[in-house]
Amino acid sequence: MTTNFFTHARLAHGYWRAHEWGLDDQGFLRMIHQALALGIRVFDHAACYGGFTAEEMFGRGLALEPSLREQMCIVSKCGILFPNKALPWMKAKHYDNSRKHIVWSAERSVRSLQCGYLDLLLIHRPSPCANPEEIAGAFDELRRRGLVRRFGVSNFPVPKFRMLQSYLAEPLLTNQVEASPLHLNAFDDGTIDLALRMRIRPMVWSPLAGGRLFDTTDARSVRVAEALRAVGAPQGEERLDVLALAWLMAHPASIMPVVGSGNPARLRAAAEAVRVKFSEADWISVYAASQGHEVP
Repeated sequence: MTTNFFTHARLAHGYWRAHEWGLDDQGFLRMIHQALALGIRVFDHAACYGGFTAEEMFGRGLALEPSLREQMCIVSKCGILFPNKALPWMKAKHYDNSRKHIVWSAERSVRSLQCGYLDLLLIHRPSPCANPEEIAGAFDELRRRGLVRRFGVSNFPVPKFRMLQSYLAEPLLTNQVEASPLHLNAFDDGTIDLALRMRIRPMVWSPLAGGRLFDTTDARSVRVAEALRAVGAPQGEERLDVLALAWLMAHPASIMPVVGSGNPARLRAAAEAVRVKFSEADWISVYAASQGHEVP
């Protein structure tokens, strides 16, 4: 099962901004080849990316060489809706965690990605009025039909994660959340602790803090950059993106950062992060720099 690639993966390649990369079908195929050549096998999508168009762009590239599918773990997300040109019937931004929508979205993702099935489907964000029995019913149907092999969530706080899990027969595979050296919430609010307790691997979006890590005018960013480089210098590494990814991957929760770049050089740099080592003291030095004070 290609889902097993998830267990051993260090990084995922994210397609949030794929519609901005200016790639044609052959370009997406080359991007897939480049990721696979670097050992990146997890490809992270969402129904809503690119105004509900990014999955189809990727799918046309994959369709040029469909045999690549068995080397990949394909992830998608569902539940965020907003006005867009591709699906003009969406009139307002809202969340839909209903059984009907989850099944419809998964079917559409499989068609658009031209991948046959999803290795992993995530509820993109929790609706405040979601019915967990509806979600559980959708998961059961999609699994029974062979359209989705495993399930998880994204951006779920600890209480909502536990609540949903209580309705499911099978453990959720992941919770994809925001985390970076400049966004520590997941380390402090119980999210990562719950992942460790349940032996699941968190996926992390915006691992470079949306570019804020490189802001030389922000005092917090400067402190974190200095702390990262202090760890990297003895290992011959000064690139902040590489060091930030290595910091995340050094955590015992086996965090999987999602790298959302269409630049082959940045993808190569991300793959090199696995060679940078952080001791617990090194890790805490970056954490403390982000907080602006020593740990108690």
